[in-house]
Amino acid sequence: MDYIRVTKENLEEEHICCAIANNKDAQVSSKKAWLKERFDDGLVFLKSVERGKCFIEYIPAENAWNPIDADGYMYIDCLWVSGSFKGHGYSTELLDACIADSKGKGKKGLCILSAKKKIPFLADPKFLTHKGFAVCDEADNGIQLWYLPFEKGEKTPTFKECAKHPHIDEGGYVLYYTAQCPFNAKYVPILEKTAGENGVQLKTIQIQTKEEARNAPTPVTTYAFFADGEYVTNEQMNDKRFLKRIRKA
Repeated sequence: MDYIRVTKENLEEEHICCAIANNKDAQVSSKKAWLKERFDDGLVFLKSVERGKCFIEYIPAENAWNPIDADGYMYIDCLWVSGSFKGHGYSTELLDACIADSKGKGKKGLCILSAKKKIPFLADPKFLTHKGFAVCDEADNGIQLWYLPFEKGEKTPTFKECAKHPHIDEGGYVLYYTAQCPFNAKYVPILEKTAGENGVQLKTIQIQTKEEARNAPTPVTTYAFFADGEYVTNEQMNDKRFLKRIRKA
């Protein structure tokens, strides 16, 4: 597979989304605007020549939009291979490219979010285990921080204290999110509209800076849904799933 590195110079021309075909979609535009501001922080977006089928996105951990202490590591935001492209070694190719680049930049290793069992929008723990990653920290909600040190004896990355016990002191439904995931440009407004039409108390909080993200009350900042102070899910919901969930509460 041939790969393209997305930069400020080619960002507008390249297709960068895993599931949205229209490059002019508002969801894609929001993601590209977020990416454009991260390149100066060292973000790398490497994609296949195939439109949105395989990509890896990573950034120096000091600049990651997650509450982690992992100085000197590279943090992988996302490693994605579309269903029809699985089983051909593309995930390994992308990960190997990230490892080589990170070593070339003098990094201590890699870190990434996952969980004991595969859950949407997080890395597959089976793949990580196969590639030599290990769990280095875990939050109360089961979200885990995994790492791959390049040398023995490197300091172990950890979650910041604010993320280890995901909880907020606010009633009702609260959603934290960023523009890092393009789907939020569609599904957050859907939740806001649905909540309003059904008299549901919903507060949406867009994390807009690295500092806000690094002090968030949840390991996953792209999308974190709370109910009466307790963390519920990191998976985007449409109107039907949102109503189904709140009716179960």
